[in-house]
Amino acid sequence: MVFGFCLFKYFPFGGLQRDFLRIALECQKRGHRIRVYVSAWEGEQPDGFDIIYVPQKGFNSPARNRAYVSFVQKHLKSHPLDYLIGFNKIPGLDCYYAADGCFLAKAIQQRGAIYRLSSRFRHFVNNESAIFKQGQQTEILMISKLQIPIYQKFYQTESERFHLLPPGVSRDRIAPDNAAQERQSFRSEFGIEPDEWLWLMVGSGFKTKGVDRSLRALHSLPAQLRTKTKLFIVGQDNPGPFKRLAAKLNITENICFFPGRDDIPKFLLGADILVHPAYHENTGTILLEALVAGLPVITTDICGYAHYINQAKAGILLPHPFLQSDMNQEVLQMMNRTRQNELHQNALNYARDADLYSMPQTAADIIETLCQNKSLTKVSV
Repeated sequence: MVFGFCLFKYFPFGGLQRDFLRIALECQKRGHRIRVYVSAWEGEQPDGFDIIYVPQKGFNSPARNRAYVSFVQKHLKSHPLDYLIGFNKIPGLDCYYAADGCFLAKAIQQRGAIYRLSSRFRHFVNNESAIFKQGQQTEILMISKLQIPIYQKFYQTESERFHLLPPGVSRDRIAPDNAAQERQSFRSEFGIEPDEWLWLMVGSGFKTKGVDRSLRALHSLPAQLRTKTKLFIVGQDNPGPFKRLAAKLNITENICFFPGRDDIPKFLLGADILVHPAYHENTGTILLEALVAGLPVITTDICGYAHYINQAKAGILLPHPFLQSDMNQEVLQMMNRTRQNELHQNALNYARDADLYSMPQTAADIIETLCQNKSLTKVSV
């Protein structure tokens, strides 16, 4: 089969991008040909992928999106394929990988009425409707069970079009046998003393991930403990506003920002707590990456994967609506070596037996089946 993948932009440190690549590679491993429609590709390109670069045209996101869709549709007429999988919400897909939450729900709940009169709002709602509205044919790969009833509330989407995937943690995140030595090596490299605490945040989109909340929680620590606590923040975003907030809170010396990196496993082993007080998060793969590395987690309960932390008894879930005082108190209670060791062991025990790794294989299984069903339908017609 020839499978097409639609992705506006690939860069190696995005969660959506990593999911796309792992699914596409699994399909390629099974003998299928892979074509990718992308406006930009940063980093190494896989061998054997037919990468089609879509010209970037337009002065804003809706215009660029429309130009992207127009190009893909024209290219498909002269270069047909068997099945088209999208990782962004656009019309004309056979299958959509639902990494993002419901746009219409967020627009109604978080934006004013004037915004909902804008052409930008109409554009993104139309794209979402082309996938989720009742009567559409696009199949949907869901990575968050919590989002299914939300989409059905706004679009009356048929239940049979949803296909729920298990998590897909990369196995290089699992704590190795020499985890203790790796941890010591990392902390020595970055000058973290044995009696110091290292908080870790990982993810692009600093505002969405709640970096401001983490900075305020660090500032709230008792002075003696605060001087022994550092926060490493890794991700693709502009750190400027958060550096200014850190300066205002007088914790600049405690903070270190890093651009996207490919050695996240070392950070997971070297840290003491993953802090992830996200404002909203469809899944939160980093939560599971911390879990399998044995790193205790504090996160908000609105993250799609937060329930795994609760099941594993490997951290704290902050309830919605979020209160800064709750986070301040909970993270302080986590900063106890006996408690940390208990959460660490709980995480490793859970990760040993739970299915947290099979998303790419399951997604490829479903895509193959759906493609075969589509072919059979065409033949019968």
